[in-house]
Amino acid sequence: MASAALNPADRFRIGRVFHDSFAVIGRNPLLCVGLALIFSGLPRFAIQFLVLKRIVHFTRYSPQHIAFAVTAALVAMILAAVLQAALVRVTIEDLNGKRPTLGDCLAVAISFLLPTIGIALLATFGAAFALLALVVPGVILFLRWSVAVPALVQERLGVLGSMARSSDLTKGSRWALFWLWIVLITAAYAVQFALVAIVPAVGAMAGMSLDALASAVLYMLTSIAPAVCYVELRRVKEGTSVEDLAEIFS
Repeated sequence: MASAALNPADRFRIGRVFHDSFAVIGRNPLLCVGLALIFSGLPRFAIQFLVLKRIVHFTRYSPQHIAFAVTAALVAMILAAVLQAALVRVTIEDLNGKRPTLGDCLAVAISFLLPTIGIALLATFGAAFALLALVVPGVILFLRWSVAVPALVQERLGVLGSMARSSDLTKGSRWALFWLWIVLITAAYAVQFALVAIVPAVGAMAGMSLDALASAVLYMLTSIAPAVCYVELRRVKEGTSVEDLAEIFS
């Protein structure tokens, strides 16, 4: 459904973000869940399966163990970048009243793969470095850059330009974004605690399957929600409709 522009004086509301996020998923369940399973759930399950079956059993901190860990981390980072960018595309297309397609979303995601990874690395290391000094600066940096990937995919500003754009868009709405992420993080921890309690009863394989599914769903939410936040922030700060955003791809 197409969304009209809101009054720039309207304020950012996390309730609207959650509503629109679940609406996007509800209108595109196979695409959203399928992408999340392929690029998050299945790789997570595969790594856990290899370790469980001792197919990649190495002595801890041996060269082989370190090589496997580094390779797994790199693969996970690449797949996560593709998934996030693809779901941003799904979200923008859906909110513009269009029907997102797998091929288009993957093509856009792959074209922005390296910049998306660049933003992830800079944001992660920047926030981590700030956290070493004091907790608050790290949280602030995370919130400032929380819509950098949607800005990258939609406005094609490059890594540093997208991070600067995110900082500008989130200014004045960071407390709302903070509570949004508190809800998401709390939900993630609640799911993890539930899985820890369930695994002994269902067994390792079923537990890994549930863990992979939960991971995929959570990653799907934490990729779509920032894209919706980006749209809402542009509506609130600039009075920009989703139709205006789509003109970039016309």
